[in-house]
Amino acid sequence: MTETQARAAQHRRFMGRLALIATLLTVVVVMLGAWTRLVHAGLGCPDWPTCYGFLSVPQSTEHIAIAEARFPEAPVDTTKGWPEMIHRYAAASLGMLVFAIAGYAVWHRREKLPLKLPLFIAGFVVLQGAFGMWTVTLKLWPQVVSLHLLGGFTTLSLLCLLALRLRGKVLQPDVAKARALARFRPWLFGGLALVIMQIGLGAWTTSNYAAVACTDLPTCQGQWWPDMDFRHGFDVTQAVGPNYLGGQLNADGRVAIHVSHRIGAMTVLLYLGALLVLLWRQARQTSIGPWVLLSGGVLLTQVMLGMANILFHIPLGVAVAHNALGAGLLLTVINLLWRLHPLRLPRRAPAGQTLDQEVPA
Repeated sequence: MTETQARAAQHRRFMGRLALIATLLTVVVVMLGAWTRLVHAGLGCPDWPTCYGFLSVPQSTEHIAIAEARFPEAPVDTTKGWPEMIHRYAAASLGMLVFAIAGYAVWHRREKLPLKLPLFIAGFVVLQGAFGMWTVTLKLWPQVVSLHLLGGFTTLSLLCLLALRLRGKVLQPDVAKARALARFRPWLFGGLALVIMQIGLGAWTTSNYAAVACTDLPTCQGQWWPDMDFRHGFDVTQAVGPNYLGGQLNADGRVAIHVSHRIGAMTVLLYLGALLVLLWRQARQTSIGPWVLLSGGVLLTQVMLGMANILFHIPLGVAVAHNALGAGLLLTVINLLWRLHPLRLPRRAPAGQTLDQEVPA
């Protein structure tokens, strides 16, 4: 390896570490966002990006008096303000890290580092910040809250892809086995689409406070098909305001959202579960096998967490974990798709190649 190649590899490894840290931090931000919603703290600070005009939650008697004079319609509640501000601090830290990654890619662009993807992520984070602002200024309007949540998952996916691209090398099975596994890739795209749709349903469920619309399993309110108002539940033309904390939909509309989320969960479980079983049969003797098992484990755990949410009436820890595992399921499917990409499969077996030989990414 020449000195130039060694330097490029060093920059690639460093940027890869930054991307991995950013990916993990995004998971934390997603979990903090779930925590903020679940403790009904989305409007814990009535302004943005400050909190009652302060950089942190007002604590002293003097500051609380000033804050309530500024926002007389929103009395200070520190138990609601701190979850909101902690989420903002974490999101701001993530934004700075993403900009640092983009800047590093631009500064060292001659080293053939990925450039377009980091710049796109940086631009997307700016948009995500705007949705964070609108979440507060539009008083938790469900459309904006849902898009903000989906934006968080999108940011996570993009950072994961960047980290994977910067890994440098991947392990591949022998060529014949690799070709057989690559045939699963279109079906995995179908699974990815279903996971994204289910995350969207989850976002709409939480933004409309429909998670507690059904409190029994496998029925809902003691019926297999309760009264539901799908037109009202999925009306995306709702007017803005005055305040959506706690939701404004009628009971039948919330039940329609909840049942749709259940149906989506069963669809993902059956489709993706069957696909992973078939993929495991082909991949169990290869380096792909453990990743297939990981995806299956995350899928089953996510379904069990969803059931626990209903049976135990949305306990905070379980609900936050359910959000985190939703992100985990998305990432495991993306990881499998990346590992089965045809560009990472050798065209023919070099002489003497053995099972799971490393090939360049």
